[in-house]
Amino acid sequence: MDLTNYKRLAILTADKLGPVSSKTAAGVIRYRPQDVVAVIDWAHAGRDLHSILGWGRGIPIVAGLAEAKPLQPDALLIGIAPMGGQLAGDFRTVVCHAVAEGLSIISGLHTMLKDDPELVRLAARSGAQLLDVRDPGNFDQVATAKAAILPVKRVLTVGVDCAIGKMMTSLELTDAARRAGLDAAFVPTGQTGIMIAGWGISIDRVISDFTAGAAEWLVQQVSDKQICIIEGQGSIEHPGYSGVTLSLIHGSCPDAMIMCTRLDRIAHRHVEQCPVTDIRKQIALCEQIASCVHPVKVVGVSVNTAGIPEEQARQQVEQVARETGLPATDPVRYGADVLLPAIRAAVQL
Repeated sequence: MDLTNYKRLAILTADKLGPVSSKTAAGVIRYRPQDVVAVIDWAHAGRDLHSILGWGRGIPIVAGLAEAKPLQPDALLIGIAPMGGQLAGDFRTVVCHAVAEGLSIISGLHTMLKDDPELVRLAARSGAQLLDVRDPGNFDQVATAKAAILPVKRVLTVGVDCAIGKMMTSLELTDAARRAGLDAAFVPTGQTGIMIAGWGISIDRVISDFTAGAAEWLVQQVSDKQICIIEGQGSIEHPGYSGVTLSLIHGSCPDAMIMCTRLDRIAHRHVEQCPVTDIRKQIALCEQIASCVHPVKVVGVSVNTAGIPEEQARQQVEQVARETGLPATDPVRYGADVLLPAIRAAVQL
């Protein structure tokens, strides 16, 4: 399933367009803008996409599939995650119409399109493809710490919470490494990363015994590179998503880690009763957990300052650098170059 074959994407956000509320859409628009012909969002139709996301200049926001059709999309990409991953109401209507008209559907939902009888019938008639990005297939590899002996140097992004900027940090780091002359690979571990890079495994759908094995397998696929940047998931302190974080740490055996944070994140996302603890504690915790398999240090910090005024953003980056004693930046706002020297020193490149 090479999703980069689709070059004229219409992205469906329904009425949820925004940097966080449509995180998948925002990521694809930022890193594959040349492949996006329109965003379908009936609450924001006609508005300037750049003013909403901070990128995507020139891509139109339209009210429905009919308005997107003249732009000749070759696939409809689902850019949000509805509650429970369900297709319902107006959202489902757009998807069904798209399939009936022969548009392939690219979905990162936990609910599999291939298990929806109506969509399967419509696709059989129209020839549309139903592409379930989150489907890992019958993956059954158990991790055995093979990643630690591979020649490729491994950098993993971790975070103080979920939805904190690990994917974008990983992509920006990969770009910075390539510009510095390194043969670098981005390793996607979630649905949006897969939609951007065209390959990968969404490890949150892998059976728990094999999740670390999936991380190990992914690193094996780029073992011929000098360095790989592995997209992090979850947070080691998040009660819902700590499992994927642990599996990535032990499965990928990183040689360096970058901690991702956002200073206004007080409680873990969707779990108000669980506060986000001090970043220094989380750095120490990730290092301790990693040491069970492959000792590693957090060597830099990514600070998510989205939506924060420029002066305050710079102050936050400086504050985090002082508190941790590590190089810090907002990679999306200022680039990731400041993190590279520490990474290169840690991995000896």
